[in-house]
Amino acid sequence: MRQIISACVALLLVSSSLLAADRPVAPNGIGFYPDYLSWKVIAPSYREDKGHIRIITGNDTAVAAMRAGKNPLPDGSVLAKVAWKAEKHPSFPVATEPGAFVQVEFMVKDSIKYKATGGWGFARFVGNELKPYGKDASFVGECFGCHIPVASNDYLYTKIVKTP
Repeated sequence: MRQIISACVALLLVSSSLLAADRPVAPNGIGFYPDYLSWKVIAPSYREDKGHIRIITGNDTAVAAMRAGKNPLPDGSVLAKVAWKAEKHPSFPVATEPGAFVQVEFMVKDSIKYKATGGWGFARFVGNELKPYGKDASFVGECFGCHIPVASNDYLYTKIVKTP
């Protein structure tokens, strides 16, 4: 029995290291976070210009800080923004629902490493193949440029939703 358990543990360790090695990496070195959908939902959003339904999730560090009203968020906070094409529900046309997956974006807080971009590192993975966005690390200028208008809110558009 011990041999079977040892073999299972070894198999899990090997498979998880292979998964880590296979995960996509953005041109600036930020790797894909495969567990982002198991994180807590911070807020939904809708982007009219893109026609995207989105949810923003956060790791435990980010969610705890946001619930406590901390601003800026502490290093180690990671947010994921997941986007789908918005589609009308075929049986209930006044309802809009997620259609095809578009992309997932990550914001990673490290105030030293990403000092030039407000303490945040950015990564985007596009389509079902999760293709890293950007030809080189300079793509972060595009991401950061969009977040400059909310610099006073730690470069975040999102607030944690309030529920009873």
